[in-house]
Amino acid sequence: MGKTTALRRAAEALSDLRIRGFTTGDIREGKERVGFRIQTFDGDEAVLAHVNIQSPYRVGKYGVDLATLDRVATDQLSAKGADVVFVDEIGKMETFSKAFVERVEALLESSTVVVASVGQRGEGFIDEVKRRRDVFLWKLTRANRDHIPEEIAAWVRERVGG
Repeated sequence: MGKTTALRRAAEALSDLRIRGFTTGDIREGKERVGFRIQTFDGDEAVLAHVNIQSPYRVGKYGVDLATLDRVATDQLSAKGADVVFVDEIGKMETFSKAFVERVEALLESSTVVVASVGQRGEGFIDEVKRRRDVFLWKLTRANRDHIPEEIAAWVRERVGG
């Protein structure tokens, strides 16, 4: 189980709450990863990055669809009507979007409970988020990965009063 699966399982355990945000997942052709899909908790789904996308915004071999990321960030990364906001992930690809960075900054400055996966490597905004005093970090390992979703769900419930 990886970061995305851990977040999805935590969200399932919190299904009685109002959840906003998104997760990302691989797009595969056979055994080869060819891109990434973004999926919101209210059922929206779109291609975030793909080997066939021509874009000045690239991570490795993947072109990033910045318009899609901007749209999802603007729609989903808001405290309005949410008990908790899940963000998968704060990484290089996502930080290309000014809307994404601004929305995450606003969420982190608000009283909204935010659960996010954050790139292990990265500088700038990625590093800033990890260095915040009000951020609690879990490190996902093979030894703890089966228990992390439960820990995340319990942590969220403590903060939303559920």
